[in-house]
Amino acid sequence: MDYLFLIIGLGLLLVSADFLVDSSVAIAQRAKISNFVIGLTIVGMGTSAPELFVGVSSALSGSGDVAMGNVVGSNIANILLILGVTAAICPFAIERSTQRRDIPVGILAALLLLFLANDSLVPGISENTLSRLDAFFLLVLFVAYMCYVVIGKGKNPKEAMEEAEEQTKTKFAGRPPVLLWLIAIASLAGLIFGGNLFLDSAKNLARAWGMSEAVIAITIVAVGTSLPELITAIVAASKNNPQLALGNVLGSNVFNVMFILGVSAMAKPLTIVGINLVDYVVMLVAAVMTYLVVFTFGKHRFDRVEGYIFLLCYIAYTVYLLIR
Repeated sequence: MDYLFLIIGLGLLLVSADFLVDSSVAIAQRAKISNFVIGLTIVGMGTSAPELFVGVSSALSGSGDVAMGNVVGSNIANILLILGVTAAICPFAIERSTQRRDIPVGILAALLLLFLANDSLVPGISENTLSRLDAFFLLVLFVAYMCYVVIGKGKNPKEAMEEAEEQTKTKFAGRPPVLLWLIAIASLAGLIFGGNLFLDSAKNLARAWGMSEAVIAITIVAVGTSLPELITAIVAASKNNPQLALGNVLGSNVFNVMFILGVSAMAKPLTIVGINLVDYVVMLVAAVMTYLVVFTFGKHRFDRVEGYIFLLCYIAYTVYLLIR
């Protein structure tokens, strides 16, 4: 039954997140809130709702390994699996603004998390904890990064607004406000229930398989909550628009570390036992690899060969986890 509950919980997370985003956008548009603001806030947070709800519910239930493993595993899967699949389907150029800003920020986020979550590296400290002070620091960095991204867009306000108008169309446009609020509330309830169901079944499976919660979180939970990004990447690559997948992955990784872990640890400090230094190093190496592909094979391009290398690295890491 746990396998069934795992699938049902994941389905509720994905469907509820989709409905929450669309209903929230429609409500905001009726309230005359600009689509540009909606895109930066409601849509950005809504698309990462599965990771956010798994993270917060894990923190509140005392499962720090699941909250941290979800983020570390998602970031590794986003780069090695999702970008690997994208490049294997459709090789693409890497824009200079991405090379100079987004990729370095992703590397910085991975490096920062490695040090913040490994207190045991400091002599005299034996327990690894992500404290509320760490969470506050991450959230401040997230706000600063968002401001930097908005200011550094390089687009005039009219162009930015037109792009946001295009990106925030919703299937609930024109629906009665009462219906929109009911959908939003039901979606939020679905997220909470789906997150708890997904988390409980994952923990039961971990115990049944004799595996740690950390390994389950880095594999099943992480890939499950990264399904929206994976589906988006495959569709974007098949439609010859791989830049969308690249932007989605890089933005998601920074969001995962700074916002999701920030909110989760602010709700309740995370005590981390099963996520070890190797996992953080793999996450950091994966982030660095996104920068190295700029200089290997075809310069300033993510080639098909590099996509295959990323996929092989992800398979090797997964095998290592299962053996561990």
